[in-house]
Amino acid sequence: MSKQIANFTINGTPYEAIVEPQMLLLDVLRDVFDLTGTKRVCGAGDCGACTVLVDGKPILSCLSLAISVRDKEIQTVEGLAEDGTLHPLQKAFMESGGVQCGYCTPGILMFAKAYLKEHPNAEREEMREAFAGNLCRCTGYVKILDALVNAAEALRVEGASS
Repeated sequence: MSKQIANFTINGTPYEAIVEPQMLLLDVLRDVFDLTGTKRVCGAGDCGACTVLVDGKPILSCLSLAISVRDKEIQTVEGLAEDGTLHPLQKAFMESGGVQCGYCTPGILMFAKAYLKEHPNAEREEMREAFAGNLCRCTGYVKILDALVNAAEALRVEGASS
């Protein structure tokens, strides 16, 4: 199979690229569109650092062919903040010290956005289990879980006021 033109909507912006059938979404995001917030870590789908949302669902971009998500809505960590205002998840991670070296953070944030939308009342232990696929080498996860709990509360309050 030869190269194909593919259209993507990434963080609300339409993009077009010529992609080869074997190109991974991670490579297209980082190398073609210069969206480097999505991290390349394990390359095997074991760590979650490359998580992005496709049509609102978390996927591992290191295991997903770019051509398989053409014409879909893709959100990366660069698309979380709106008009210069941090997303409640980003704010909670900063305030709770949930960011260590920051390498795993984009994937955790993207998974968290989808997870907390589906499970707005999740308890700390449920979050611990749900986030088991997001690995961090810098921390014992306490501050990450603190951030997730705080973000869930902020999102509930935000949802109640809108």
